[in-house]
Amino acid sequence: MDSHAVRVSDEGAVRRLTFCRPDAYNTITPQLRDELGAALDQAQRDRSVRVILLDAEGPAFCAGYGLDWSTAQQAADGARAERTWDTAADLHVIGPFAATWAKLHESTKPTIAAVQGWCIAGGTNIVFNAHLIVAAESARFGYPPSRVWGVPEAPWTWVARMGIQRARRYMLTGDEFTAAEALEMGVVLEVVPDDDLAERASSLAQRIAQVPGNQLEMITLALNAVANHQFDPPASRLLGTIFDGVARHSQEGDDFVARSMEVGFREAVRERDRPFGDYGERPQP
Repeated sequence: MDSHAVRVSDEGAVRRLTFCRPDAYNTITPQLRDELGAALDQAQRDRSVRVILLDAEGPAFCAGYGLDWSTAQQAADGARAERTWDTAADLHVIGPFAATWAKLHESTKPTIAAVQGWCIAGGTNIVFNAHLIVAAESARFGYPPSRVWGVPEAPWTWVARMGIQRARRYMLTGDEFTAAEALEMGVVLEVVPDDDLAERASSLAQRIAQVPGNQLEMITLALNAVANHQFDPPASRLLGTIFDGVARHSQEGDDFVARSMEVGFREAVRERDRPFGDYGERPQP
């Protein structure tokens, strides 16, 4: 590969993992999945690393799965399919993505995410697994594929962060919510001006990294056990990933892919979101 999707750097005992495809809004690709998974695994093995900080370059943390390759792949698969869609086969395709994002929660070392701009759809699949989230004022969250062509891969993360009623409200509509609303619901730890995001997230990571690594791991394991007992992440992730596949291959999902092939995925997304008036369809000031 000529370029990386994730850049790895160290700042003392803090391992920084940076999404570095800003021109593509850091959309999810198999390359990003593989590089992030490998970097998280390596950080777990490196005894000099005490804290993992995930951030991103550019105007968006992550604008979700790259619909350029994912809609085209489904259209191609459908055109040459000799059998009907297979749930188990689909799990082999999407399961590795969900399992990679889960490494942020399962990490024995504290994971912090610094989020600016769009963090939507698949971007929430990633970042809601982090132990702590610091958001810039520009951050925007939501899961618009709830409207057609998707279900969050780990619904438990929504319930854990905002409670069952708010999780229903935003998952059922796919509505966008702001950084300030995320803070009020408890989705993020704090909200800071965009210009302060990098310094604030780094400062928090460095403050935590002053604690001995064994202490951090024991505390993290103990807190992860509480979340695992309350929410059963593996079961939630399995069910969410299965239904995500079902949603992508429902009649409405197939129609969305066909429309993407006809007018382009950007226009298909605009048509989906236009009745709701949010995301890219939000009126400009």
